[in-house]
Amino acid sequence: MERGGRRGGGMVGLLLLQALSEYGRLDRKPPITAGLIAANTLIYLRPKFLDPILPTLNQVWFNPHLIVKNKDLKRLILSALYHTGEPHLVYNMISLLWKGIQLECAMGSVEFASMVAALLGMSQGITLLLAKFLLLFDYERAYYNEYAVGFSGVLFAMKVVLYSQSDSYTYVHGLMVPARYAAWAELVLIQMLVPGVSFLGHLGGILAGISYLYLRGSQSGVNPCVKIMRGVTHLLGWPLRFLNGMYSQPSSGRVFGRGTLQGSETSGVWSCGACTYENPGLSSVCEMCGTESNGDGFASTPTSESISLEELRQRRVQRFGRW
Repeated sequence: MERGGRRGGGMVGLLLLQALSEYGRLDRKPPITAGLIAANTLIYLRPKFLDPILPTLNQVWFNPHLIVKNKDLKRLILSALYHTGEPHLVYNMISLLWKGIQLECAMGSVEFASMVAALLGMSQGITLLLAKFLLLFDYERAYYNEYAVGFSGVLFAMKVVLYSQSDSYTYVHGLMVPARYAAWAELVLIQMLVPGVSFLGHLGGILAGISYLYLRGSQSGVNPCVKIMRGVTHLLGWPLRFLNGMYSQPSSGRVFGRGTLQGSETSGVWSCGACTYENPGLSSVCEMCGTESNGDGFASTPTSESISLEELRQRRVQRFGRW
């Protein structure tokens, strides 16, 4: 999130070139990531045909005081899709491009879309609660009255999810840090290096990512929050499942990552014995690690040797470029 700014010029073209370059190298084009980038960019550019229906920036600023006072859900949700200038937009969209491709290719489009929707709502809601909570301490900085917009809260949450199981290291503004703590390092560094950013917005994103992982990781089935999360995920995913069923050929198998499988019940899936990834029955090679199936397309693929975690990572790197 960012608090103020002006429109620049020319950087949106660079964003388009970067996106086309990245997508041109992919065999499977992640549609949700492309749609999110297009939506954020169109909202910023405000073409004439959209201008009558799009709220203005002043109508969607994320302001905790106005959201609570007016019960303004428009500010709570839409503020994440607005940006104050081209540098703000382009920086966020390039970050979304990289994170989105990695997550959507691994999760599938339906689950990825559901996750983004959940992270957006959770990050905005947690930021609102943090601002309200600080009022109890009469904190001298009026976070409760600040104005902010931008997709970066969701991006911080996505970074938490992306690196949650990583044991590697990554660079954050020139510093090498453990990947799973990259979001926390960026929270501190960006606050020091970039003026005008929303600390609470970014912190809310990190806490949303942690909360999402906790809810998704609970497998007992007795936690009501988990049931709510699964219900919302199923509800948000039905349009994509519907379109997938309409426009996919019966024999084409899976279209959107780990989405709906076409054909009869006998099309099946098989679970890779090396990494447990569920692959479509028509595939003879695991889409995650590259291990070959046993040929029948329905049973788990046995392996004659134990594959270490490091070797599995290397297979993923070779298959997806970076992980």
